[in-house]
Amino acid sequence: MTSVKQSSEVWQTLPWKKLQRNVFRLQKRIYQAKRRNDVRTVRNLQRLLLRSWSARCLAVRQVSQDNRGKRTAGVDGVASLTPPQRLAYVRRLRDLDQAADPVRRTYLPKPNGELRPLGIPTMFDRARQALVKLVLEPEWEAVFEPNSYGFRPGRSPHDAIEAIFNHIRLKPKFVLDADLEKCFDTINHQALLSKLSTIAPITKLVRSWLKAGIIDRDQTLFPDSGVPQGGVVSPLLMNIALHGFEQDLRAAWPRYHQPAIIRFADDLVILHPDLDTLMLIKAQAEHWLDKIGLHFKLEKTSISHTLNPHQGRVGFDFLGFNIRQYPVGRYKTRSYRGQAGFKTIIKPSRKAQQRHLAHLKQLIRTYRGAAQAGLIGHLNPVIRGWVNYFRCCSAKAIFDRMTKQLFYKLKRWALFRHPRKWWKWCYRRYWRQHLGKIRFSDGTHYLHYHAQTAIKRHTKVIASKSPFDGDWVYWAQRLMRDPL
Repeated sequence: MTSVKQSSEVWQTLPWKKLQRNVFRLQKRIYQAKRRNDVRTVRNLQRLLLRSWSARCLAVRQVSQDNRGKRTAGVDGVASLTPPQRLAYVRRLRDLDQAADPVRRTYLPKPNGELRPLGIPTMFDRARQALVKLVLEPEWEAVFEPNSYGFRPGRSPHDAIEAIFNHIRLKPKFVLDADLEKCFDTINHQALLSKLSTIAPITKLVRSWLKAGIIDRDQTLFPDSGVPQGGVVSPLLMNIALHGFEQDLRAAWPRYHQPAIIRFADDLVILHPDLDTLMLIKAQAEHWLDKIGLHFKLEKTSISHTLNPHQGRVGFDFLGFNIRQYPVGRYKTRSYRGQAGFKTIIKPSRKAQQRHLAHLKQLIRTYRGAAQAGLIGHLNPVIRGWVNYFRCCSAKAIFDRMTKQLFYKLKRWALFRHPRKWWKWCYRRYWRQHLGKIRFSDGTHYLHYHAQTAIKRHTKVIASKSPFDGDWVYWAQRLMRDPL
């Protein structure tokens, strides 16, 4: 008992800030060496970081304490670790020669009714993956393409939306909006490993994870392609596999005819003012993706125009936002080819609004028997998360409409609880005045309305910046303005 207590105290009293500084110092040197194309220094620093006590401690803490999926068990049945077990895992990470354990397959429902397969590694494999990610990420962040925004530190969906806005604000364009079908499941292993081209211990580990068995109910499957979706390092491996997509497609065209390509994970848009050119670029993109085992999802691939109707559509949806241009008076904004001017409007998509209202309705129905404070406690995080995501676009009118819709749902909630009372009695009981406004409240807890959130424009990240470059002033200012 005394030994367990001592181990717990040792883990809790580790100098975590110092360990983070030690790891970041090496990551920064790796990033800088890669930027100047000093491959030998990169490899030596990666070997040093892979053996580092600080990196091993941070890797174990990430998978056992920090990650949202820390309570999910793999085939080993381990869903949590005690402090003594965490220290034991740190010591075990010195030996990286052990083969990967099989992953446990589970399924998550998607909004369209389909199921997304997830491969859950064991706790020890998750720790090894977190360690490998600490080693690989600064090298690849130094060379990743500027318009890749998914699963990258310091980048967000809002940066991708701002990049699209910057490319269309002066000139309407045709848009190829596409999703990659089963992106994690079909990546070619050999193409990925040849592109990875890293030190032998990491190559051996990655190959072991790619070839690890998948336990799906009573069957054990051995994949010949794909990356297990659910692993800590899987998003980074997907970005590595797709690296070069933007550069190669743009390099095939003269400077003033190059397309704009914005990608967020497996969602991407290609922008170009000429439809025929865009169709040729689409064929080039399909050929490029085929070499690494990927292809477009036909039912989610479409071509539209940002200003004029094309195939019955105007504008497009991307990452939950609707992006469209509207004609305005000739003297209200710049004109385009002698036509009346236009204005680019970005707002929450109709599907995003419908899903959000359905979620609120489900919560209100689920907690129709709960106290008012309990309902407010469940609604506030959902509302705040949604408005914070969309507060950087033209969403003021939609926030007002959402507030109105929520009022009617809460009205039905109140009348359901008191079927024998008049509406005026329910209103006086559940709505109170606060700071000059009528709020849904019990006097202590107040519901956060959508309309309370002010619109705050997002500033796009500078393409050449990275959290590993050591520019503390720039990144501190960005974190202060981050809508999420």
